[in-house]
Amino acid sequence: MKKLIILILLFFPLFIHAQTNLQPYLTLEDATRISNAAEAKSKAEGWNMVIVILDAGGHMISLRKMDGVQIGSIDVALGKAKTAVYFKRPTKVFEDMMKTEGGGRIATLPNAVAIEGGLPIVKDGVVVGAIGISGASSAQDGIVAAAGIAVY
Repeated sequence: MKKLIILILLFFPLFIHAQTNLQPYLTLEDATRISNAAEAKSKAEGWNMVIVILDAGGHMISLRKMDGVQIGSIDVALGKAKTAVYFKRPTKVFEDMMKTEGGGRIATLPNAVAIEGGLPIVKDGVVVGAIGISGASSAQDGIVAAAGIAVY
């Protein structure tokens, strides 16, 4: 029994450190602030959009479908956000690669949507989530995604 108590006392500080040394993550408040900024930019430009925010595991935190936007944009925005978080890069990178010789191979990657409008969300050098936008042209989707990220 005495040895067990000694072992617990020796390793307890390591357990406490592991519990308090958390990796950065995206909060609901963060997602709301990013979504608000993206929606404000979309409205200012007169574009109806779907705005999706995912956490680092690709799980949805927030989805906004503005009035009048086509329902197909929901899956497209989600796909863009998944691409950005899974591959830790903007979806525009894949769109640009598709235009190069041999770039069609990108289409064979699972969870890779090669259309601008998805951006990873980075905090302290760690990808903590992603934003995906769909509803207008891919360039316009990218502008709205960037406006959302700019407030983070």
